[in-house]
Formats: sequence, structure tokens, C-alpha cells
Amino acid sequence: MMIEFAENLANFVTAIGKKHIVILSSLDSGKRKQIDGSSFMQIYYISSVNDDGNDVNYERLGWKRLEEYKPLERRWKYLNHLAEGNLSHDGFVDLDSELVDDDYYAGLPFAALFVFCKAKGVKVTCLLCYCSEGDNMQDSFQLAEASCQLLGLNPENFHGNEPGGWAIPLSWKTVYGPPPDMSLF
Repeated sequence: MMIEFAENLANFVTAIGKKHIVILSSLDSGKRKQIDGSSFMQIYYISSVNDDGNDVNYERLGWKRLEEYKPLERRWKYLNHLAEGNLSHDGFVDLDSELVDDDYYAGLPFAALFVFCKAKGVKVTCLLCYCSEGDNMQDSFQLAEASCQLLGLNPENFHGNEPGGWAIPLSWKTVYGPPPDMSLF
């Protein structure tokens, strides 16, 4: 279903004439191979500008290219194969039988969206950050700040009255359920 969704979204994006899309996604912090102690939270990216996913403009913003993006590895090549309209599995090993660590990133939804939109000639930027399970609101605020920086928008235009400044969607306020009944204590 993920492949079908990515294909449909890529078709929709091109049909409405969009030239650049930004995909925001989290990554499982348990899969992180190297921890960068230079900052509390690091934004990673993949860009369709160059085949290796690199973009010097994003490096200037202080972001790092996701090192695990390796377009010549089998899962990424397989996604490209599908994005080019090839439905056959010819020339590819049984991808379901022998998963390795390098297959993790190419198996995530952002990867399929990236590859299918790129195949349609749309400029694609993936902004990514590693997150742990639990309350990831601060992670989402960081991705929102990075999106504003990328698009040249002023984050102040989106700020609300909540702590941290961002307008928090109502659905997030009870994501962990309502507060406990304090009369129990």
C-alpha cells in the first residue's frame, strides 16, 4: 500500500504542477549508528538535487545529509525500479527474505515518497530527525522550524500562545489521554 500511495501522491503532485515538495519524517533513534554530540537535536536531509542526496545549500543551514541514504543499495534501487514503472521483480533478490540493517531506511514511507516524486521530476527535500518513543512534540517543533528555514518563512507567523510558541493542534493535547483525576491522590 505504501508504494501505491507514493505513486498516487507523486501523480497528484505533478498533476497540480508543484515543482518542490518537502517531506517531514521521524526516524527511530534506536537505528541511529552515530550520535552527534555537537547539538541537542540534529536535522538530517535528503535532496533530489544530486544523485547522492547531497545539497550544499542545506549543509550551509547546518543540516547533515542522511548518511544511510545509499541509492545504489538494493532496496533503494528496487524503489527506483518501481518508480520507473517496472512492476516485475526481475533482477532483484527476494527482498522479503533477507532484511539487513541497510534496508531499514529504504523501507520507510518517506523513502517511497522521495523516490516516486523524484522519478516524476519534482524536486524533493526530506527533512528528518531521530526520535524516541513518547512525547515527540519538541521534535515536531524542530522539524517545523527547519521547514520555515528551508522555505524562507517566519516561524513567528505560526506561533500561538502555548509554551514554546507554536500553535499546538487540539488533537495533540490529549494524545496521551486526559490528565489524571487529581482527587485520586
